[in-house]
Amino acid sequence: MIPDTYRGFWGEDDLEAGKKYAIDVKNLIEFGTSGNVAGFFAESIQGVGGTIIFPDGYLKDAYEHVRAAGGLCIADEVQAGFGRTGSHFWGFETQDVVPDIVTMAKGIGNGAPLAAVVTTPEIAQTLATRIHFNTYGGNPVSCAMGKAVLEVIDKENIQHHALEIGKSLLDGLRGLQKRHSIIGQVRGKGLMVGVELVKDRQTKEPASTECAQVFERAKDRGLIIGKGGLYGNILRIKPPMCINSDDVKFMLEVLDLAFSEL
Repeated sequence: MIPDTYRGFWGEDDLEAGKKYAIDVKNLIEFGTSGNVAGFFAESIQGVGGTIIFPDGYLKDAYEHVRAAGGLCIADEVQAGFGRTGSHFWGFETQDVVPDIVTMAKGIGNGAPLAAVVTTPEIAQTLATRIHFNTYGGNPVSCAMGKAVLEVIDKENIQHHALEIGKSLLDGLRGLQKRHSIIGQVRGKGLMVGVELVKDRQTKEPASTECAQVFERAKDRGLIIGKGGLYGNILRIKPPMCINSDDVKFMLEVLDLAFSEL
């Protein structure tokens, strides 16, 4: 069950929402498996799923249920990692958990093809008992690029920049929400932002066609954003973390025009 406090059974006003959604993981293990599982793989904040921000405590409780069944907890930080949330370097930190394995990519290379897996020595040792192969694994040039990117993120305080610029972007989008009724919810952390479009704020009927129109009109005006969610009605906005206030102003102006043209 997606722990979505906008569309799900338990909303933002339920302080126990995280715990309640995590019970679904426990039920699945008990009634849909042998009772022993290999692992639980989850993005710390859902990306293509529609920028779903999990309620507090969800991953902590879900991890407990998985570990009780003998499983490992894997955090996918491809989109939420490397300071994008602003408040934390890793998305899983926003849920106050420590995974057993972390997968990461894209951001670590800043455009260069690079991905990595981080885990404990004990788990890594299991790879010594199996044959595994990767054509570019351990490529020293790619690794040098990744190291340089990490150093720049730290030196230029990119994480804090994402927090400040992200707040400006979120505030601006919530301003657009007041003027355009098609915007059902604006959500996000730092520069990982989602805008859910609905035909009616009461029924929350997905505005999928309208989302595609906004997506295309923004592109025509020079703004490339993403879209996602189960119904394709959510604008996924994850800009480069080096954007400035002028870029945010441009983004908001383009989106305002795109919404007005619906």
